[in-house]
Amino acid sequence: MVMGEDAAAPSAIEVLTGSPFGFHLGGGLAWFDPLGWDPDQGLDTAIDLLGWTCERASGGSAAEAVERLRTADGPVFVGPVEFGLLLHHPGSGQVLDSDHFAVVTAVADGVVHFHDPHGFPYATLPVDEFVTAWESVTFEYPAEPFTMRSGFRRVREVAATDALRASLPGARRLLDGGNAGTAVARFAELVAAGLTPRHEAHLVHFAVRVGARRLADAAACLARLDLAAAAAVAERQARLVGGLQYPLVRGHREPVSELLARIAPTFEELDAALAAAGVPRL
Repeated sequence: MVMGEDAAAPSAIEVLTGSPFGFHLGGGLAWFDPLGWDPDQGLDTAIDLLGWTCERASGGSAAEAVERLRTADGPVFVGPVEFGLLLHHPGSGQVLDSDHFAVVTAVADGVVHFHDPHGFPYATLPVDEFVTAWESVTFEYPAEPFTMRSGFRRVREVAATDALRASLPGARRLLDGGNAGTAVARFAELVAAGLTPRHEAHLVHFAVRVGARRLADAAACLARLDLAAAAAVAERQARLVGGLQYPLVRGHREPVSELLARIAPTFEELDAALAAAGVPRL
C-alpha cells in the first residue's frame, strides 16, 4: 500500500526480509524467524532489493512522533509496535514482547486510522492508545520507539522475481547460521516440561500463525522461481508449523512434540534444496 500500484505483493516483501528462514529461542520465547534476524534491517533489505527507498524516522517525544505521523507524505509504514497493546485486538492489554507493523492512513480528531495486517483493515485507535503501543519496544532485538517509514519512491526498476532470486544467497546464510534444528529440539524439551502462560499466549496468539504464514509465503515465492524442491520443503514446513496451533491451544503436549520432531530437520533440508538448485551462500 505504501508503495502504490507498483508494489510487490506483501508475501514477496515478507520473504525478502529473510523472516521465513530459521527458528530460534530468544527472551524465553520461541520465534519462527532466524537467529539474529532484525525485522527493521530486514525491511531495509527488502526495500532496497525491490529498487525503492524511503524516509525513516524514529525517537523523540510522543508529541513529536504524532506530529511526524500527521504531516507525513502519503501512507506511513509504522513499527515495530507492541502487539499486545493494540487494544482493537480481542483479549489485548498486556505486553507480549511481540512486535507488529501497520500502515497508518490518517490522524484526525484524536484518532489514528490504520490498516492492520493481522486481519483488521480500516482499524482505529485513540491517539494516546496507539502511541502507547508504538512507544513500547521491549523486544528481543534493539528497536527505537516511534519508528516510521514514509515518502516511498522507486529509484530503479526491479521485477519482484529478480529481487526474490537476488535474496536467496542471504536466505541460505540465515538458514546456515542459526542452528534452527537444535533450537527446535530445545523448544520440544520446553514443551515437554510445560510452557509458562506467557509462552503459551505468545505462541497461540502470535508466533504460530506468523510462522506458518511466512513459510507459506516462502513456498509460493520459491515456486514462482521454479525451485520446486525447495518450495516443497517450505510448504511442508508451513503445514507442520500451522499444525501446532490446535494442540497448543488444547494443551496436548504429545502431538506438539511429534510435530516439532518433524520440523527440526526441515531447515537443513531447505538449505540443501537451495544448494542443489545452484543457489550460493552469501
